[in-house]
Amino acid sequence: MRDSKGVVIEEVASKSLSEKAGIKKGDTIISLNGNPIEDIIDLMVNYNEESSHFLIRRDKKNLTIIMNPQTRRLGNLGMTFKQFKIMTCKNNCIFCFVMQLPKGLRRTLYLKDEDYRMSFLYGNYITCTNLSVEDKKRIAKQRLSPLYISVHCTDTSIRNKMLGNPNAGEILKDISFFAKNRIQMHTQIVLCPGYNDNNHLSKTISDLLRFYPHVASIAVVPVGLTSHRKKKIKAVEKEDAQNAIELINRYQVRLRRKYGESIVFAADELYIKSGIPFPPLEQYDDFPQIENGVGMVPMFLRQAKKARLKDWTSNNKSRFITFTGTSFFPYLSSFAEVLKKSGININVFKIENSFFGNSVTVAGLLTGRDVIKSLSDAVEKHDILLIPNVVMKEGENVFLDDVSVHDIEEVLGVKTVVIESTVEGLLKGIKDTATKHL
Repeated sequence: MRDSKGVVIEEVASKSLSEKAGIKKGDTIISLNGNPIEDIIDLMVNYNEESSHFLIRRDKKNLTIIMNPQTRRLGNLGMTFKQFKIMTCKNNCIFCFVMQLPKGLRRTLYLKDEDYRMSFLYGNYITCTNLSVEDKKRIAKQRLSPLYISVHCTDTSIRNKMLGNPNAGEILKDISFFAKNRIQMHTQIVLCPGYNDNNHLSKTISDLLRFYPHVASIAVVPVGLTSHRKKKIKAVEKEDAQNAIELINRYQVRLRRKYGESIVFAADELYIKSGIPFPPLEQYDDFPQIENGVGMVPMFLRQAKKARLKDWTSNNKSRFITFTGTSFFPYLSSFAEVLKKSGININVFKIENSFFGNSVTVAGLLTGRDVIKSLSDAVEKHDILLIPNVVMKEGENVFLDDVSVHDIEEVLGVKTVVIESTVEGLLKGIKDTATKHL
């Protein structure tokens, strides 16, 4: 049995169920309903809405607090918890993005996460290379599903070379173990030309499909390379992308005929690189890997097509400004033209990524410095800058390079609004801001 390290309570909301029950900031939950607690997952698994017995450590003393919350969600109790120490990656992947970062960024950006708990909680991808026997038993016992797994290649020698870890082991053994224990898996293959493409890609997909439906999805994404990389690795070019999509299409046709699902998907960036049109939205199943860049652009295009703009009127004299990376620019600027026809004064700017290199084309890796440099001669005093939240650190108004929204406002001299990176988010940002400035 795992030792109970306990979970420290960082905050207790005023007038919450937890405060009323006597739980205080700084308390450590060491047991819940008789089960030892190591982290937030143990709390989630052992929480009971009918009756929960908390064993609390406070000032070196243990006390029992009984709650009858009558709420299904642990989060409704009014407690927030200290983050557990994240297990880090010991691999030395040839394509590791962290290893391609320049010096001087915030410390957390250099954290190489390899933690199955973060995979379960937040959808982070793991290689399974640091899983202990106890970890696997816990995953199976507590049904920590789904997990998100970076496979890359099922040929062990190639995979180990890609991971820079000769002792990485056989990924199919881990996949088989999880499948036998009914753990759902979403898998990804980072396509690296010369390593896991063509026949190796086909074999990897075939090997993973043996474990369907437990392997619920397979995403093929192009390797991301910055100008700061030290290892020689070939970028995915147009022909590489075309070959990968043609291969994936063949699988999808068979899979939809057999199972009624596509299961295997190409990342949006592969379609953009190849020049091949996106498939119909219906072929993305339930968008199992949209956060991995699979289906984001076609979803945006569908939402843009359905956006209701007939009743839009704007008396706001200000001009709206927004921006994106080079790969998404054609789609966002096309929608901006539709908005202009509806009377909305909006300009979209394409931001070249000089910080990481021009080969990095996604909006999510744009820095505040590049935004300032690109917009400094383009914005005017009364413009309103709509900043897509995808460029921000989660939960904070700060870019990757620690430039804040406040910094942007001061340097450019404009009003800024952070918006959701969707059609709805863009329209809401325009409407809310326009209303305030009427």
